[in-house]
Amino acid sequence: MRLIVRRGFLLLFIITMIVLFGLLGVSESSVQAQIPTVDIPTVTSTPSGPIVSVRAGSNEPSINVRSGPNALYPRVGVLLIGQTAVAKGRSPGGDWILIEYPGAPGNVGWVYSAFVNITPGELPIVEPPPTPTRDMTATIDPTLAAQFIVTVAPTRLPTFTPPPPLAIPTFQNPSAVVVPGVPMGLIIVVLFTVGVLLGIFSFVQRR
Repeated sequence: MRLIVRRGFLLLFIITMIVLFGLLGVSESSVQAQIPTVDIPTVTSTPSGPIVSVRAGSNEPSINVRSGPNALYPRVGVLLIGQTAVAKGRSPGGDWILIEYPGAPGNVGWVYSAFVNITPGELPIVEPPPTPTRDMTATIDPTLAAQFIVTVAPTRLPTFTPPPPLAIPTFQNPSAVVVPGVPMGLIIVVLFTVGVLLGIFSFVQRR
């Protein structure tokens, strides 16, 4: 008997829970959000213009961003290899590109066109800003420069004095005996004659 009563209460509890969940589902599904009948404006992006990107393969990891289209202008920042920026214009010769560079004067800067790649697009010609003047001009102190100027006094060259004439001594042959008053040719003839006679005499003695 008790088992039947328990089964009845359990069945009644299950039916009650099903009915409650069904009522809650109907009440939630009946509440729906209203769809507005007015037009909702959509945000459309406008083209930002050509884009420049730092060309890879250069010797330096970055390129300079200057305040004007010339190396004489001061540097206002750098762009790393692969970094991009919006191009705003170009110099009259086309060698420099004006880009958006936040933090620089006017939030713009100039990069050399040979170091960047530019996406297709029309760039207006922008007049460059005035060339900056140097803060100081190098001057030379004449007093300090005069200390390093060495003046060499001219010296007189020595006068040339010719050497005395060279005296060459003469030597007589001691083997030549000269008899005073007798010609040398006569002595030679006499000696030749004596030699011939001695030869003839020795030849006769041998026979």
